[in-house]
Amino acid sequence: MSEAQKTAGRQDAGPSTVTGVDRFFRITERGSTFGREIRGGFATFFTMAYILVLNPLILGSAKDKFGEQLDPVQLTTATALVAAVMTIIMGVGGNLPLALAAGLGLNAVVAFQLAPLMSWDDAMGLIVLEGLLICVLVVTGLREAVMHAIPQPLKQAISVGIGLFIALIGFVDAGFVTRIPDAANTTVPVQLGSTGTLAGWPMLVFCVGVLLTIGLLARKVRGAILISIVAMTVVALVINALADVKTWGLTTPEWPDRIVDTPDFGLLGQFSLFGAFGRVGVVTVVLLVFTLVLSDFFDTMGTVVGVSAEAGLLDEDGKVPGLGKVLLIDGAAAVAGGAASASSATSYIESAAGVGEGARTGFANLVTGSLFGLALFLTPLLTIVPLQAAAPALVAVGFLMMTQVRHIEWDRYEIAIPAFLTIAVMPFTYSITNGIGAGFLAYVLIKTVLGRAKEVHWLLWGTSALFLVYFAIDPIEQLLGV
Repeated sequence: MSEAQKTAGRQDAGPSTVTGVDRFFRITERGSTFGREIRGGFATFFTMAYILVLNPLILGSAKDKFGEQLDPVQLTTATALVAAVMTIIMGVGGNLPLALAAGLGLNAVVAFQLAPLMSWDDAMGLIVLEGLLICVLVVTGLREAVMHAIPQPLKQAISVGIGLFIALIGFVDAGFVTRIPDAANTTVPVQLGSTGTLAGWPMLVFCVGVLLTIGLLARKVRGAILISIVAMTVVALVINALADVKTWGLTTPEWPDRIVDTPDFGLLGQFSLFGAFGRVGVVTVVLLVFTLVLSDFFDTMGTVVGVSAEAGLLDEDGKVPGLGKVLLIDGAAAVAGGAASASSATSYIESAAGVGEGARTGFANLVTGSLFGLALFLTPLLTIVPLQAAAPALVAVGFLMMTQVRHIEWDRYEIAIPAFLTIAVMPFTYSITNGIGAGFLAYVLIKTVLGRAKEVHWLLWGTSALFLVYFAIDPIEQLLGV
């Protein structure tokens, strides 16, 4: 074959390859481009990279019943590995820009509720059981059926509530909003900054980052969120080098002594599937697993609906494309997280940052997952982004998701009140699950009071009953003596 023929062959192969990838992920069909997907993948990673620091900090700071602690280096490796693998699987199998990693809240339950009652292996075994149970619910169609049974206005309220919740996460992560210690004897639960005022260089980085992000968004600059994250990280690096900054929080923006680090996979496979039954008894295990499943179930549901709605991917009936695959992969992520001792992995609402950058397909997940894969070896380099530089993205995304509030019919109380409770309870209790539960219970109650109980789908009745148990779990445990 001549050189000219080889060149022509390469030219022919190039476009067909690109077209094949585009067709597989439906990039053009969903109104996106490779550039937007790549930017979205980077933005999602930078807004959730904190988990590489926070998950080892939470799990590594706790002791199990026998006084054993997990190794922070091994936890970092396990956290990055599960996030990388499951995010890529979600991208290829679910084709949604929905990244996964160890779930905050769930990891705290593992560290401070499960571990003190049993060994770490037993605790992680319960996470595996929780994930397997969720997979069973998906395979039987129950999990998907519940999501389809939710009225469209409540789905929109879930998206709005998540928008406020994610904005609050951004404000809290940056230290713009802090909790007033109970010892202060104040009547206001939160305040501006740590003392009622904004002070310090890190806070300046956050405030300038918010202004930069909203300015770029208003100008409709492509890559606005990612540009802001990168720019403010550079500013933070300079400030940290020149100024006397007492603390940046979890991540200090300084160039690391070494860029490459060796991963330690020592925690993989360290779980006991049924060990907890012998430690704490069947009734206690059932209640613990029930709490884990319910929290994971509805956190994921809210996240999937919220991110898909923001990306404009819901169909005319408000359904998520390929929902069955998405939910099955999310359940498998919980299993993988437990099996790797990284705690239950779940879908991340920070994925909305990537959607804000234009991501509409699972191709963005290949970028996010690859960055988590690099983090296995380049953790010192990839964790220099301080929360103050990444948090403005969450505030901006909160605004973008909040815009869906206009679709809710506020003059219809049977919709407006459950929607309000869903929206309000999420940020006020710092929980997606609590907001969904409050909305469901209010919806069922109001429909019943109005004599229209037959309009409520039977799955919503069942789910609301479960939420009653969820909210009343403490008195139930007291009655059962566990």
